[in-house]
Amino acid sequence: MTLPSWQDEKLGSMARAALWLVDVVGEGNVFTKAQLRAAFPEVAQIDRRTRDLRDHGWRIDTSRDDVSLKQQEQRFVARGADVWIPGKSKAPKHKNSLTTAQRLKIFQADNHLCRSCGIAGGEAYEDGITLSVLNVARRKVVLPDGGDDYQFVTECKRCGAGSTDREVDLGVILDLAESLAPMERQIFLAWIAADQRSLSPMEKMWGIYRTLPEESRKAVADALHDMDDQDN
Repeated sequence: MTLPSWQDEKLGSMARAALWLVDVVGEGNVFTKAQLRAAFPEVAQIDRRTRDLRDHGWRIDTSRDDVSLKQQEQRFVARGADVWIPGKSKAPKHKNSLTTAQRLKIFQADNHLCRSCGIAGGEAYEDGITLSVLNVARRKVVLPDGGDDYQFVTECKRCGAGSTDREVDLGVILDLAESLAPMERQIFLAWIAADQRSLSPMEKMWGIYRTLPEESRKAVADALHDMDDQDN
């Protein structure tokens, strides 16, 4: 099938950008913002129109997704919907933009914390330099009946990098919940109520133990064996 020309100005700028990627760049190859803008000097927001292709299944990686890329580089990984065909350029319903009020409601529901790493907006990461920025991510949820739903979750930019295809199977989580012993269920409910996991002394100790050098790990193991012998 012969594709339209990416130089056909009768087409929308997003469609033309898609055709340029297919015809000029090619799947798997790298292009720069400068090359993109040079190809469309008359389109003021060609960068944005190209990013919009991701909402239609096109995969275009940046340096946040692929560490081998330079900041000005992007990789055309995979082609998505044929957005140059009438009706194909309409974004899926779950990709529609959120209003400010909707975003605020999601942040409030998530206590203004990244649900992946727990960091708050504007809080410094462990490097002490970079500050977190919170976004709203659309997460695909596989429902127990086999259907799909797209739900919103607060996520920082760092955790959200490269996670566009992340999904969760709610049925699996519910099956795991049924397998919990009554005591485990109560502990988990307490974590839910507090919206954080409270580590037991044993779990805290394990976290520290894992960081120890071999000689110190052996000293801890020997001490525990001695305590166990005394108890018996």
